[in-house]
Amino acid sequence: MASTKEIRSKIKSVQNTRKITKAMEMVAASKMRRAQERMRAARPYSEKIRIIASHLANANPEYRPVYMAEREVKAAGVIVVSTDKGLCGGLNTNVFRVLTNQIREFKEKNISTQFTAIGSKGFQFLNRAKAKILSQSVHLGDTPHMDILIGAITAQLEAFERGEVDAVYLAYTRFVNTMKQEPVLEKLLPLSGDELAQDANGKAGWDYIYEPDAESILNGLLKRYIEALIYQAVAENMASEQSARMVAMKAASDNAKNVIGELQLTYNKTRQAAITKELSEIVGGAAAV
Repeated sequence: MASTKEIRSKIKSVQNTRKITKAMEMVAASKMRRAQERMRAARPYSEKIRIIASHLANANPEYRPVYMAEREVKAAGVIVVSTDKGLCGGLNTNVFRVLTNQIREFKEKNISTQFTAIGSKGFQFLNRAKAKILSQSVHLGDTPHMDILIGAITAQLEAFERGEVDAVYLAYTRFVNTMKQEPVLEKLLPLSGDELAQDANGKAGWDYIYEPDAESILNGLLKRYIEALIYQAVAENMASEQSARMVAMKAASDNAKNVIGELQLTYNKTRQAAITKELSEIVGGAAAV
């Protein structure tokens, strides 16, 4: 049995750990509110550009954008959105599990893959898996900035335009609520006219006059649309990260409190046993005399 001094040392250590996890829980709660506000603030732009893109898909223009060109998939690009820091429960692990299953399917179909890592944890995971990393963007901070993301995103878009990849997928964690975040792997390119048409709410008959020409306008608009989707995914992932971290740190604080209670009980029992032993030795010595 451990001595009372060792138990006191353990109690002190767990108490210090609980102070840290409690502070991290409060910080994550504060950041979570701001991350949710940024995520919701980005939604109107994403929804509006989605509606315009859906109208263009129904307009049947004389030019078919390169981002809507369907072709046989022999190579695929995957944009992986993860966190820069840990201590957020199984948030990254869940996304990586979905991603691993998809990579296995690609290998079975002899489809080569190349990746874009957004976030340090995703970059480290792809490095360990010895995957081909086309581009990366790490150390994003607490606020997503398009000027930081644009370089990594453009590398995948240009690879699709050149025909080096035939499809681009996006893996991230969608924010549902504070207690629930779900991993998502969705097809980003080529854009499906049918999927875009669903956002038009059944409206048809849209027609546009393009200036200077349909090619430059449509390519530019659809590129902004894709960038908006990725930015929204990063904002959703950041909101999910702070929510998951707050929940994980609260669970850690609660567990530390339980451990402290158990150690305190053990300390009291050990101390009582030592006192009883000393009394027994005194009584036994007195009786012997």
